[in-house]
Amino acid sequence: MIDVYSWPTPNGHKVHIMLEECGLDYRAIPIDIGAGDQFSEDFLSISPNNKIPAIVDSDGPDGKPISLFESGAILVYLAGKTGSFLGNSDRDKYNTLQWLMFQMGGVGPMFGQTHHFRIYAPNKIEYAIDRYTNETKRLYGVIDKQLSKTPYLAGDEYTIADIATFPWTRSFANQGIDLADFPHVKRWFDEVSARPAVERGVKVLADLRKPLVDDKAKEMLFGKTQYDKR
Repeated sequence: MIDVYSWPTPNGHKVHIMLEECGLDYRAIPIDIGAGDQFSEDFLSISPNNKIPAIVDSDGPDGKPISLFESGAILVYLAGKTGSFLGNSDRDKYNTLQWLMFQMGGVGPMFGQTHHFRIYAPNKIEYAIDRYTNETKRLYGVIDKQLSKTPYLAGDEYTIADIATFPWTRSFANQGIDLADFPHVKRWFDEVSARPAVERGVKVLADLRKPLVDDKAKEMLFGKTQYDKR
């Protein structure tokens, strides 16, 4: 059994989708990041960076429990555990991993900043909005070009690179993106969206998520609490 400590955000959805795609037995344990659950000692013991998601697999590689944080590392672990969605040859695996790193190092951080400054920042800073929106558009262009050559990000097969990237594209409108400008992304987006495991994965814990309107939640996510030493 795998316990996944998570919340219905893009990074959480990555792991929810992967678990559904792999057909693994798991239990979703909500970590309400608006309430500050991510700062509890119990959660910090498995996720020292106080970010979701994290997992505890009772049947680790040596038969003993293992805990992991960082969504990309979790995807690689689950792919290795099941022999799925990483590629068959060494060349395939490295190709998949480079696109996974592209998501981890570019898509996630940049799309996240775009969301913050366009939607959540208390002061609308034009420079920041333009900077991150333009970088987000550039990254969509990179993805679109790749998908003009191959059905999926890492080639002919659906992999953890697609699983990692897709959740970050679900809020394209809030990112200032019109998918009509990126037809290959649109084709890929529609195809991935329709996968049954994806449909199930994005619903995990979704009924618990609330609009980010109260001051406490904003403080937990964006205020000084984030920077306290732990």
